[in-house]
Amino acid sequence: METKNRLDEVAVEELATRFEGKGPEVVIQWALEHFHPRIVLASSLQAEDMVILDIAWRINPDVRVFTLDTGRLHEETYASMERVREKYGIAIESFFPSREAVEALEREKGFYSFRQSVEERKFCCGIRKVEPLARALKDRDAWITGLRREQAVTRTVLRKVEFDHSHGIIKVNPLADCSEGYVWDYIRTHGVPYNALHDLGYPSIGCAPCTRAIKQGEDVRAGRWWWENPESKECGLHVTPVETGQSTA
Repeated sequence: METKNRLDEVAVEELATRFEGKGPEVVIQWALEHFHPRIVLASSLQAEDMVILDIAWRINPDVRVFTLDTGRLHEETYASMERVREKYGIAIESFFPSREAVEALEREKGFYSFRQSVEERKFCCGIRKVEPLARALKDRDAWITGLRREQAVTRTVLRKVEFDHSHGIIKVNPLADCSEGYVWDYIRTHGVPYNALHDLGYPSIGCAPCTRAIKQGEDVRAGRWWWENPESKECGLHVTPVETGQSTA
């Protein structure tokens, strides 16, 4: 089995080139064959993540899936977790933020400090998302995401296989070059359950206080941290080349 110790950055770049233009099934098949059981699928219960989960489950029903439960998710997102359990027999592994850190954040800064500045918002994301992600990926060799290039200006250079410098493992983005149309065609064709918020105008779903429905003609990420500039709309889970000087991770 190939592990992170056998895939250097040159090999990762070669893989990214090889998989460019290949379908998500091909990329996921490769990832599961090479890294299971030390690979996990990250899911925020959005449409893209449900497509990835369905494909992975059809290849290997024992695929492991985790989510970051920030403590401020929508009720519809929790309902989606139950639908995953019912349809696929998969218990999504929830990773929560540190209780002490959240208590200190709310006691010292209040419940909406993240709206005061980008720095304050990223501080909140660091507690509720970034630190739990580090625990979720500990002792793993690879992880799979549902990221797509057309989702945001911060994701235009996304590769299908990358080296995640933040966590020292391989990151796989099978839907990198897929369109939103592909995602919804797959969901309808295969009867994949999806988050009910999508039917209410939420193309991108995060924490409840930081997500709103979008208006007709708005960018798909316009409802995420809508008070910020598009260039800052990442929470720290997916670091861009501009921030690291490295490949997207």
